[in-house]
Amino acid sequence: MKLPRFGNTDSSDQDEGILAEQGYAQELQRDWSVLHNFGVSFSIISVITGITTLFSYGLTTGGPGVMSVGWIVVSFFTLFVGLGMAEITSAHPTSGGPYFWAAMLAPNDRYAAFFSWITGWFNFLGQVAVTTGITFGCAGLISTLATVKSGYEPSAAKTIGIYAALLISHGLVNTFGVHILRYLNNSSIILHSIGVSCFAIAVVAKAPTHQSAKFVFSTFYDGTGDPGWSQRASQPYVACIGILMSQYTITGFDASAHLSEETRRASWSAPIGVLTSIICSALFGFFLILCLLFSIQDFDTTVASEVGQPVLQILLDIFGDDGAIALFTLVIICVWHCGLFSMTSNSRMMFAFSRDRGIPSFFHSVDARFKSPVRTIWLAATLSFCLALPSLGSSVAFSAATSIATIGLYLSYGIPILIGLLWPQHFHKGPFNLRGASRPVAAVACAWIAFITIIFCLPELNPVDSQTLNYTPVAVGIIAVFAFGSWVLWARKWFTGPIRQILAEEAGVNVEEPGALERAEEEGKLGGVRERAEAKGV
Repeated sequence: MKLPRFGNTDSSDQDEGILAEQGYAQELQRDWSVLHNFGVSFSIISVITGITTLFSYGLTTGGPGVMSVGWIVVSFFTLFVGLGMAEITSAHPTSGGPYFWAAMLAPNDRYAAFFSWITGWFNFLGQVAVTTGITFGCAGLISTLATVKSGYEPSAAKTIGIYAALLISHGLVNTFGVHILRYLNNSSIILHSIGVSCFAIAVVAKAPTHQSAKFVFSTFYDGTGDPGWSQRASQPYVACIGILMSQYTITGFDASAHLSEETRRASWSAPIGVLTSIICSALFGFFLILCLLFSIQDFDTTVASEVGQPVLQILLDIFGDDGAIALFTLVIICVWHCGLFSMTSNSRMMFAFSRDRGIPSFFHSVDARFKSPVRTIWLAATLSFCLALPSLGSSVAFSAATSIATIGLYLSYGIPILIGLLWPQHFHKGPFNLRGASRPVAAVACAWIAFITIIFCLPELNPVDSQTLNYTPVAVGIIAVFAFGSWVLWARKWFTGPIRQILAEEAGVNVEEPGALERAEEEGKLGGVRERAEAKGV
C-alpha cells in the first residue's frame, strides 16, 4: 500500500517516517501547526465552559474558598499529569494516544495488548463523557438564557432536544468542514483568550460592589443537603468533592496527542500543545474565577438564583437583562466551540482504536473527499446523546457525567504513566525529555489520579436516593467490568494491541482486503508485536 502524501516538505516526510516507525501509514491530512494543536486542547479545556456550567456546583459544594484555593491545588497537580503525558506523546505521537502509549511502555507483548485494551476503553468512556458534559452543559445554558425576558419554561425534555441539535451541528461541521476546523480553531483561541479576558474584566469593572478577599479565599458553604455532608461527614469531605469543578475543567488535553497525526513536527508540537494548554488554562481560569467571585452582589441570591444559573445571575445583577444576554451569548459561543473540538478529538481516538480493532473495524474509515473519519464522528455523537438520557429522571446527571469524564480520562492518562514508572527500561524517550525528573513526576501524577478517582465516586448530595444517586461508579464500573471481563473471555485471544498496520503488510497481510486482519490474527501472523516493533527501533 502506497503511503498517502499531503505535503512535500522535509517536515512532512519526517513526520510520516516517524509514524511509519510506530507502525502506521499516513491517512489523515497533516496540515496543523503547533498553534492549531495547542488551540484544540485549549478549546476543549475551555475554562469558560467548565467554570460556567459547574459554577453552581462549586458554590454549593464548598463555596468560594474551595473554588479559588481548589483551583490552585488542582492546577498544580494536573501539571504533573501533563508533564508525564507530554514526555510520552513526544516519544509516541499517534492518534491512539494513551492506549497506544500503554502498549509501547509495557514490559512485554502480552502485557502490551492487555494494558492497551484496558486503557483504550477508559479513554473511550472519558472521551464520550467529556463530549456529553460539554455539549449537554451548553444545552442547559441555552435553555436557561431563553427564560430571560420571555415566558419560556425549561424542562428536561426540552434540554435534551436542544442537546441533540447541538450534537448534530458538531457532527456536521466535523464531517463536512474539516478544512474550516483550522479557522474555527483560530477563532476559538481568540474567543477563549481575548474574549474570556474581556468578559472577566468587564464583569469586575462594572460590578457596583465587590466582595472581600476573605470572602473569596476562605468562605466555606455547604449546600449538599439538609443536613449537608459537612455535618454528616466533615468539611474536608465537602472540600474534596468540591474540586470537581476545577478538575473537570482542566480535562481533555490529550486532544493534542489524538491530533498528532494531523500536526506537523508532532514529536515537539504535541507535547508543547499538552503543556501550554494546561498552563494557559490554569492562568485564565484562575483569573475568571476571581473576577466572578469578587463580583457577586449577594451570595444567597446568587446561590438560589431564580434563573437557576449563578453566572447568569451575576451578569443580571451587574448589567441588567440586555447586557447579561449579550455576555452570556458569548459564553455559549465559547462552549459550542469547546463541544465541537471535543467531538473532533473523540472521533480521532475512536478512529485509531478501530484501526487496531479495539472497536469494530467498520469504524476505521476516512472519507476520501472530506478527509475526515465520518463514521467515528457520528458514533461519538450517538453515544454522547445516549449518555445524557439519564438526565430525564436524575437531578445529578450532569455532575455525574462530568465525574465520569474526569475519571475515565484521567485513568487513561494514568495507566501509561504508571507503566512508564514501573518499567522505565522500555521507555525510549522522544525530543521532550524530563530526564532525572521523569519518575518523580510520574509518581506524583499517579498518586493524584488515584485520589480523584476515589473522591469523584463518592455521594454528592444528602440524603442519597434515586434522584440524587451519583451514578459515576456505576458507569465507570460497567466499563471496568466490560474491559476486564471481555479481555479474560475473548479479547485476549485476538487483540494484539497497536503497531499493526505496516507490520501486518510486512507479514504478507493485505490490510485492504476485508477480513484479512481477522484471519491473520487467528493464524498468529500478527503475534510478537513488541519484539518486531523493537527490531524496527520503535
